[in-house]
Amino acid sequence: MKSKGLDNVDQQILSILIENARASLIEIAERVGLSRAAVKNRIDALEKSGVIEQYTVVLDPEKIGRNVSVFFDIRVSPSCLHQVADALAAEEAVTDMYLMTGESKLHVHAVLEMNQDLEHFVMEKLYPLPGIEHISSELIISRIKTRKGMRI
Repeated sequence: MKSKGLDNVDQQILSILIENARASLIEIAERVGLSRAAVKNRIDALEKSGVIEQYTVVLDPEKIGRNVSVFFDIRVSPSCLHQVADALAAEEAVTDMYLMTGESKLHVHAVLEMNQDLEHFVMEKLYPLPGIEHISSELIISRIKTRKGMRI
């Protein structure tokens, strides 16, 4: 996908970093046909401009004992939306949260260890929140494809 405001070389650099954020400057330079210093300057500029937000490690939740992965669609009264979003954002189990159009206002992904943790999360964390009008949830059976970050 073409990205507005990025030239071909920046897009190549970003594609390499998305594939492997630990790629060395020398490796990237060889692949894009620039000097190591030129690649470093471009990466620094991409970081400074906010195109690159962060570098991170992607963990497999199941390999660290988080076997229950669930999506919640939560309809919240507009007056309580930010309060609910702030409360859920502070929860360790919540990995992603989106404000959505349509009937559901918040789309929340949580990863927990066991079904009992899911019950506790729903009963003790979700239900007591003010302004909750409706909650639906869907358990993930298996992960087929996960994409972290945006692709170019």
